[in-house]
Amino acid sequence: MSQQPLAMAAVNALGRDAFVAAFGQVFEHAPWIAAEAWEARPFADPDALHGAMMAAIERASPERRLALLRSHPELAGEAMRQRLLTAASTDEQRGAGLTALGPEDGARFDALNAAYRERFGFPFIIAVREHTKDSILDAFARRLAAEPAEEIRTALGQVARIARHRIAAMITG
Repeated sequence: MSQQPLAMAAVNALGRDAFVAAFGQVFEHAPWIAAEAWEARPFADPDALHGAMMAAIERASPERRLALLRSHPELAGEAMRQRLLTAASTDEQRGAGLTALGPEDGARFDALNAAYRERFGFPFIIAVREHTKDSILDAFARRLAAEPAEEIRTALGQVARIARHRIAAMITG
């Protein structure tokens, strides 16, 4: 995703493999979404592209949607500390101040990540570009009280928001 932004006409002109190469990581480790969305070309604008990608997720089985959620990294987690995140995830977490936490905040995130994963079976997902460290911590506490079905819907909504930000950064005009 670190390529030069593309014009919408160029996006629509991409063959399937080039499209998946360009947009396959809009959703963490889920190039199948881009592959399915490609079928809906031409896209009128970035919102139409996002809509086609979200439609692919909506058509997916519940198991595949859960696998999508499970493919996301924990916030300020071990993968971040070991620099194993995708470039997009690293940039997003850096923007929210999560890559430079002190020991106390790091321990707090680790505890919340563990509690959330234990409760829901997937990592806490939030569009960090829209948040600060403190608002993320507040959301963690609030969402830990949610019912599992509600939280799956919330997490998928956050995945959609993350994707919208990423697509906006990839397309000009």
